[in-house]
Amino acid sequence: MKKILKKLSSRKLWTAIVGIATGLGIIFGIDQGAVSTLSGAVVAVLSVVSYIVTEGKIDAASVADAIEKVQQAGSALTKE
Repeated sequence: MKKILKKLSSRKLWTAIVGIATGLGIIFGIDQGAVSTLSGAVVAVLSVVSYIVTEGKIDAASVADAIEKVQQAGSALTKE
C-alpha cells in the first residue's frame, strides 16, 4: 500500500498524466485555452499537495527521531 501511495504522490507521474490528458484534449478538439488553463491548475495543485505531503513526512521523521532520543536519554538516566 505504501508503494502505491508513494507512486501516487510522484510529481513525475502526475505531470505525465496531465501531459497525456492535454494531448488527448487537443486531439479531440477541446479548446486549447481551456486545456492550458486546466493543465496549469492541475500541475499547480499537485505541486502544492506534493510539497505538503513531503514536508509532513519529514516532520514525522523528525518527531520520531526526537522521541527516540528522549527515550534513550531517559533510559540512560534510570540506569545510573
